[in-house]
Amino acid sequence: MGRLTSLDVFRGITIAAMILVNMAGVTEPPNVYPPLLHADWHGCTPTDLVFPFFLFIVGVAMTFSLSKYTGDNKPTAPVYLRILRRAAILFALGLLLNGFWNKGPWTFDLSTIRIMGVLQRISLTYLLASIAVLKLPRKGQWILAGVLLIGYWLAMMYVPVPGYGAGVLTTREGNIGAYIDRLIIPQAHLYKGDGFKNLGDPEGLFGTIPAIVSVLAGYFAGQWIRAQPVKSRTSIGLVLFGIGCLIIGWAWGWTFPINKKLWTSSYVIFTSGWALLLLAACYELIEVRRVRRWDKAFEVLGLNAISLFVASVLLIKILVRTKIGSGENAPSTYDWIYQNVFASWAGAMNGSLLFAIVTVLLWVAVAYVMYQRRWFFKV
Repeated sequence: MGRLTSLDVFRGITIAAMILVNMAGVTEPPNVYPPLLHADWHGCTPTDLVFPFFLFIVGVAMTFSLSKYTGDNKPTAPVYLRILRRAAILFALGLLLNGFWNKGPWTFDLSTIRIMGVLQRISLTYLLASIAVLKLPRKGQWILAGVLLIGYWLAMMYVPVPGYGAGVLTTREGNIGAYIDRLIIPQAHLYKGDGFKNLGDPEGLFGTIPAIVSVLAGYFAGQWIRAQPVKSRTSIGLVLFGIGCLIIGWAWGWTFPINKKLWTSSYVIFTSGWALLLLAACYELIEVRRVRRWDKAFEVLGLNAISLFVASVLLIKILVRTKIGSGENAPSTYDWIYQNVFASWAGAMNGSLLFAIVTVLLWVAVAYVMYQRRWFFKV
């Protein structure tokens, strides 16, 4: 099987969703429809599916990019160097986003820059999952996935944290993951927002352990697709696996709550279930039934996903940090556009949603131009 167009479309849907929720989330929570917000702590909203979908997609793509090195043709040192190079570039791009416009345009405060983030977690999980795929046989990969999920669950529930005890999952700082992050990463470089106050990080190091399985889940799905004929029964298989993951993740969530910020094992399985269902839908429509009229916008987004993600986050930072007018009370560029162009006639919540939708359409237009000029930026 050559390039999997349905995977590009799935990736494009995911990047469109990420741009949508990032843009809408800039306004105060009362001005945002609840599905466009992350769960405050335990639970899972549609927004909480976006990031694990990215990791799942990374895993599916690995099935194709590393296929020639998983048989008798063993990988050589240059293969590992390319993987390491890609991971390093992703990590560096994450640091760029974290440090951009810290105290002014293109200024970086290295004493307080946040070290971890979305791209950093993608980087580390891609690196570690790739090594697992190249070094372990298929059975070993499945065993590793199980060990990581169960080991993380046991550690989070039963390893005591000084000053808090064991199994404290009700606070951002009292769990073993936040404690280990504080031991490894200086507190000034941990996450400040969303109540973490430099005492933990929603994309911290310890939580990256189960996130590796989000990538491996995608890899297992990709292996299944490559081994099956391009028929509806392949889509049905993905659906059945997805429903199974949803049930297992939901059931596990009763004792180990589904929580994105902790990236709990139940969250990994639950979100992998949704990823399998969306992949099955894309696969059935595009690869099996050849229904293609609806997917072009998502395909062009998916072909330049990382570059568009980085550019969209930089745009948000510019809109938030620049001001229209002068003086302390001058509104940010984002607030001025939101209030005068959208909220003034559509209302607060609808205005936020429309602003986000228009932004997505803007990036679709950019993606089309890049596609027509054959500009494909790969990390």
